[in-house]
Amino acid sequence: MTIITSRDHPLIKQLIKLEGSLQYRKKTGLTLLDGIHLVQIYSSVLGTPKSLIVSQAYFEASENKRFLNILFGNTLPKIIVASNGLFRAISPVKTPTGILALIATPELQNESDNGKETSSVLLETIQDPGNLGSILRSAAAANIKNIYLSKQCTDAWSPKTLRAAMGAHFFLHIHENCDLQQIAQQFPGTVIATSIQASKNLFEISLVGPVAFVFGNEGTGLSKEIIQAADENISIPMPGKTESLNAAAAAAICFFEKVRQDRVSAMHPGIGTK
Repeated sequence: MTIITSRDHPLIKQLIKLEGSLQYRKKTGLTLLDGIHLVQIYSSVLGTPKSLIVSQAYFEASENKRFLNILFGNTLPKIIVASNGLFRAISPVKTPTGILALIATPELQNESDNGKETSSVLLETIQDPGNLGSILRSAAAANIKNIYLSKQCTDAWSPKTLRAAMGAHFFLHIHENCDLQQIAQQFPGTVIATSIQASKNLFEISLVGPVAFVFGNEGTGLSKEIIQAADENISIPMPGKTESLNAAAAAAICFFEKVRQDRVSAMHPGIGTK
């Protein structure tokens, strides 16, 4: 097995560009998964990655070899081994896991929901990859399928966003570069914008049925145009002294209040959930 030791190796140059360049990810249609957890989820949902890049220490550990054989069976992907020092240099995290996967960015599939409208999330100008990844993770956990990102949002398929989402990407329909106003106007359910200035709060409205939640930039919030396109404008009650929640925390609260209301409605039809 040849061990790569030079940063000038073409593959290493490619990995570095994929980590840091949105334009290169778009051009090649490729991105990186960091860590065995993401590799496992990707493999269980979408199949074998294009290749695995592992550190020498990871490759030489017999338990890792056994695990990869169990995970992939007879479809083991191409494995490239980098020296430990080089792997640390190219790893996107301070404490490398020892394994990266090179994958094609999944194409958006037009999957049927059997004619039933499902709930969605509209994200306007979310800039922080950690916040975006956390929102995707919460949405997947709450069984919300469709995510619509405005043109100004950070890259949904960057390695940082993928790490923060912990595999949620592969259970969602992620629509990028969207006209959120148009989507809000055409959504057949209730469109709910979140704003700290709203007079109604989350626990005063019904979330039963199809809902599209709208969340905005971490610093500036939502634009006037998208607020006007919404059916409801709500806030989250905060009895403490903090001024606001970050977008990821606000989204999680809204998603799981909807989960709670839907469950109450299913168990007790006709009983109000507000």
